Amino acid sequence: MTMPPASAASPAPLPITGVPRTGLPPYAVVVGDPARAAAVAELLDDAKEVSYRREYRTFTGSWRELPVVVSSHGVGAPGALLLFQELAQAGVTHFIRLGTAGAIRRGIADGDLVIADAAVRDDGVTGQLIPAEYPAFGAPEAVLALQRSARAAGAPHHRGVVWTRAAFQPGFVALPADAYERAGVAAIEMELSALYVFASTRGLVAGGALVVDGANADELVDEEATGGYDPHRSVVADGVSRGARITLDALRLLAADVPAQAGETR
Repeated sequence: MTMPPASAASPAPLPITGVPRTGLPPYAVVVGDPARAAAVAELLDDAKEVSYRREYRTFTGSWRELPVVVSSHGVGAPGALLLFQELAQAGVTHFIRLGTAGAIRRGIADGDLVIADAAVRDDGVTGQLIPAEYPAFGAPEAVLALQRSARAAGAPHHRGVVWTRAAFQPGFVALPADAYERAGVAAIEMELSALYVFASTRGLVAGGALVVDGANADELVDEEATGGYDPHRSVVADGVSRGARITLDALRLLAADVPAQAGETR
C-alpha cells in the first residue's frame, strides 16, 4: 500500500473534543447535553455531525444562510472550558450558551429565558486561571442581540446576573444563596462564568441564554405539589425549543453587526 504524502494527509483532530483543527464557522451555539446539540442541529440546513467524543458532540450547518456550529460540553465548567478552548482554536469567535437554570429571583417562571449580563464565578475552575477579582461578563453586543431576538419572538425573558456553581447538589458547606437572592441574582447554572472569562480574556464574544427548569430557592418550591426537581417537563422542552431559535437568530444579528465592528478592539 502506498501512503499519501504527509502534506496530503488530513491533520489530526483536536485531542479532547475531536473537532477539526481549523475551518469551523465563527458562530457557535454551545449546550450541555449531546442530545440537545442534535436537536438544535435538526433546525439547521445541511447539518452534519463532525465529531462525537465523550460528552462533546459537534455539528455544522447553516441557519438562514449563516454557517454555524452546534456543540455540547457536558455538565460542569472544567470540562466545558475544554470545549470552548478547542472550538476557538478551530475558528469560533462568537459563542452563545443555550442552557438550563434554576430560578432564584421571584417572578421567573418555568420555561422562561434568562439572558445573562454576567455570572458569579463559583465555577470551580476559573479561580485556578485568573484572580478572583476578574469579572465574568457577557459581551454587551451578545446580550443585546439575545434580548432583541427574544423580543422579536414574543418570548418571556429576563436579564440579570446568574450564579455559576460547580456543585449541583448541596453539601455541608454553607452557601450564600440568601445573599444572592437579596442581591437580585436571577438564576443558578453550572458553566457560564467559565465561558465568559475565557471569551473576554481572549477577545472573543460570548453570551448566555438559559431556560428555567425549576425554582431553586427552597421557599419557592412546593415539593408536595411538584414532586421536586424535574427538568423533563413539557414546559421546559418548549422553552428550550423556543430558546434554540432565539439563540440562532441572535447569532445572525451578531453576524450582521460584524462589519460595523471592524477595526474595533475588545
